[in-house]
Amino acid sequence: MSDLKEGMRAPDFFLPTNMGNEIALPDFLGKKLVLYFYPKDDTPGCAIEAQDFTRHMEKFRAANCEIVGISRDDLESHGKFADKYCLPFALASDLDGKACKSYGVWVEKSSFGTKSMGIERSTFLIDERGDLRKIWRAVKVDGHVEDILRSIQY
Repeated sequence: MSDLKEGMRAPDFFLPTNMGNEIALPDFLGKKLVLYFYPKDDTPGCAIEAQDFTRHMEKFRAANCEIVGISRDDLESHGKFADKYCLPFALASDLDGKACKSYGVWVEKSSFGTKSMGIERSTFLIDERGDLRKIWRAVKVDGHVEDILRSIQY
């Protein structure tokens, strides 16, 4: 579990995206940023979450808010996932897991008695200065995007 708390400076990251660029936290200064970590491209929960963000994209844009999804999938996988669902936001690839670890989302999970390491679905709302405004851990997909939208109206 991470020691990150709301009000702290968000950890920096430097990651390649499916859009052919590399992104870092300073790229988003002056805007709000929804940084969401998800377990795996094109799995049911991850697809629903990405589609929910897409469905509400205009509301995020109106609030001067960017969205970036992060998983440990490679860029090829991200490209296929983004194309399949026409995702209008970047998916960043964290192959080495550094961003996942710095945000405290790389955790031990248990499924049917088998333990393994994986990404805990988590979302971080980062304000215009690069500070953590709100943190959601162990996210349940249903209603989550609407909850984020309510929180960006600070």
